[in-house]
Amino acid sequence: MKLLFTFLLTVVSLSIYSQKIPDLKIVDQLDFEVIKKADSTDTIIKLDTIAPIDIKAENWDHTVYNPFKNEVVMFPLQLEFKDSTYASPISKNKVVTSRYGWRRGRGHKGIDIDLITGDSLFSMFDGIVRMSRYSRGHGKTVVVRHYNGLETVYAHLSAYGVKENDSVFKGQYLGKGGVSGNARGSHLHLVVNYKGIAINPEYLFEFNDSNSIRSNEIWVTQQWTRTYVHNSKRQSKIIPLLTEEDAITSLKKQKKIYVVKRGDTLSRISKRNNITIAAICKTNAINKNSVIKPGQKLVIEK
Repeated sequence: MKLLFTFLLTVVSLSIYSQKIPDLKIVDQLDFEVIKKADSTDTIIKLDTIAPIDIKAENWDHTVYNPFKNEVVMFPLQLEFKDSTYASPISKNKVVTSRYGWRRGRGHKGIDIDLITGDSLFSMFDGIVRMSRYSRGHGKTVVVRHYNGLETVYAHLSAYGVKENDSVFKGQYLGKGGVSGNARGSHLHLVVNYKGIAINPEYLFEFNDSNSIRSNEIWVTQQWTRTYVHNSKRQSKIIPLLTEEDAITSLKKQKKIYVVKRGDTLSRISKRNNITIAAICKTNAINKNSVIKPGQKLVIEK
């Protein structure tokens, strides 16, 4: 009798417990996000219930390289990355042969990475292919728009591997490198744009074996979009701006007066002060062919 009573009690307890917790299910906490409310309470939502960002909603045009010509971009601007690394656009060591900056009297709005024609190219991040067609100067070009507002451009291809409107994931094959368009030798011309404005890729990413993003949250000032303040032959000194306060403080340009010495040339002054000839000319309202004399004072603005 006592044994029967114990058995019945156990059955009833299990029944009551199962009503309180109808299902026991192991879940991955990465599938959920805790939202903090103002009243200090928490709401847990499943991530796939969040409405995805529609990156095709505005300025989605396959036919032009820059569909943002009427957009006004305010600086400084903040960029966010969900990852700490990017996928390398090539499958071998990345050798940068020409950097973002002033080159042969023109702005070079990207970096050139050495490759052999036929080498495979890969998307740096998840996104959607906005453009996959021939572009003047760039030749066969693939432009991928990403979910943080950036677009990455892969130029001088020899063959396409994706079509316009294709969704691509980080590290997905995009095509083959080559020499199409205005290219001196086979290489990947990699451009990083935000609403049509090129940003120095080396300010955002480290082009070495680490494939590191310099910061998950980084502020961009116009210093990193103006080619004339950078030299395509050497990497600029990079100090990432991690807060809005840092970005605003950096806008207070430092100026110094350089007194021209005997034997000085604009090229020599440029190298000595780590600034481009174009920047010196712009600040001092002279041109690259201007004669400078010993004792002449030039404003160096960084």
